[in-house]
Amino acid sequence: MRKTASLLALCMNTLGMTKQAVAKEKKDVDVLLIGGGIMSATLGTYLQELEPDWHIEMVERLDSVAQESSNGWNNAGTGHAALAEMNYTAEKEDGSIDISKAIAINESFHISRQFWAHQVRKGTLSEPKRFINSTPHMSFVWGDDNVTFLRKRYQALQKSPLFQGMEYSEDRQQIAKWLPLVMEGRDPQQKVAATYMPMGTDVNFGEITHQLVAALVKKPNFTLQTRHEVRDITRNDDGSWTVTVADLNHPEAGKTIRAQHIFIGAGGAALPLLQKSGIPEAKNYAGFPVGGSFLVTENPDVVRRHLAKVYGKASVGAPPMSVPHLDARQLDGKHALLFGPFATFSTKYLKSGSLWDMFGSITATNFMPMVHVGLDNFNLVKYLVGQVMLTDNDRYKALKEYFPGAKKEDWRLEIAGQRVQIIKKDAEKGGVLRLGTEVVTSQDGTISALLGASPGASTAAPIMLSLMQKVFKDKMASASWQAKLREMLPSYQQTPEGNASADQQERVETSRILQLNDASPTPAAANDEVSESAVVGK
Repeated sequence: MRKTASLLALCMNTLGMTKQAVAKEKKDVDVLLIGGGIMSATLGTYLQELEPDWHIEMVERLDSVAQESSNGWNNAGTGHAALAEMNYTAEKEDGSIDISKAIAINESFHISRQFWAHQVRKGTLSEPKRFINSTPHMSFVWGDDNVTFLRKRYQALQKSPLFQGMEYSEDRQQIAKWLPLVMEGRDPQQKVAATYMPMGTDVNFGEITHQLVAALVKKPNFTLQTRHEVRDITRNDDGSWTVTVADLNHPEAGKTIRAQHIFIGAGGAALPLLQKSGIPEAKNYAGFPVGGSFLVTENPDVVRRHLAKVYGKASVGAPPMSVPHLDARQLDGKHALLFGPFATFSTKYLKSGSLWDMFGSITATNFMPMVHVGLDNFNLVKYLVGQVMLTDNDRYKALKEYFPGAKKEDWRLEIAGQRVQIIKKDAEKGGVLRLGTEVVTSQDGTISALLGASPGASTAAPIMLSLMQKVFKDKMASASWQAKLREMLPSYQQTPEGNASADQQERVETSRILQLNDASPTPAAANDEVSESAVVGK
């Protein structure tokens, strides 16, 4: 009995020493940002401008910020504005096209543009061409049914002033002018159609993140801690939070942070970290990891002949993030073409994560929703299994559908970022798969997290604006915050869709500041039918 007691005492003392070692330093902050991606960088930038006296700390597990989903090579770099992405315009049962989601995403991206333009004016962001460049966005399809769909999509979008300037064509010669690589060597009997929108962008979200954080660390009340990992999150009696953080370089020098507010912007790791908090809202969620890879070429003879982002139609059952596209990219001063993505599967929640990530996030409350989603989404499961089984020749064959003259030796396979799709508890179905992003906030608003994937980074500014409306309700209603937000975002609390003139003026101004050549044309009268003149080249 004495030996057992002594052993128990020794274990307790060892545990106490371990906790003491991890929690050697103690610190109080107003806001703790967990994760060094574009979401945390955007929220930190907002808050620093709105409340410059607040103490803000950012904790990142890796060596530097923007190494996971925000990294330029870990995403498609599309400034998502629904200009080419056909999955944002669903076809209804009656055959009509629903453009409501496309409008919402377009408006959201223009808020991000305003936010970035404001940061350029302030000097927080510099050299816009390092992070954003004009790149036409195009949809391209073949086959009678797909051509009919694209024509109807174009007609529907023309009813909104946000999409004025888009061109549509079924004429092969015109499409070849827009997309020489896509049309060369294509079957002359194949029926094709395309839309062309000059106001698209290619965005390096990693560069934006680095620049925003570089500006933040110059502020006296902001601290960045890289190579630091959150180990535990517990609520205090006064409503604040104690966060236990390990220093991965010096395990004996960990610390605890007492935070009034926490934002978890840690990509795929957000769900497990939110679960550590114990808030009831976290029990409603599970996660399903989906990775991706791209074929890449930097052959200058190929790259210089394709200057657009071209989106096709997704396979049946494929998630939105797997819509095939052939993209012109500008990353770190280099030009490249990317084709994909090809879905990959791993139980990791982060590219640099652990194979135990998914299993570690399974709880008694989210296990059955995961089972129900698996049973209800057989096409998705079938699609992922098929993707995992792809060979190099299979991927090359898929590339040739968009680039018939592609040479295999010009392309290499690059593993992109890891995403976690949201599975949410549902009273009716047991569980549903949510293909998008979702902000989860505790009832008192003191802790929040961003879960999900696309359109993600493109809409970071409006997503963080929405988060602040939940978390800082009183502040958001104050005259001082309202005035500062209107300075940052000229269209704040306005709807560009309802004011074509204001939308055009905003686009022209942000294009000027961001050095884009995509200013909105004068809105033309919308037609219910595609006229002969509207079909370019006919």
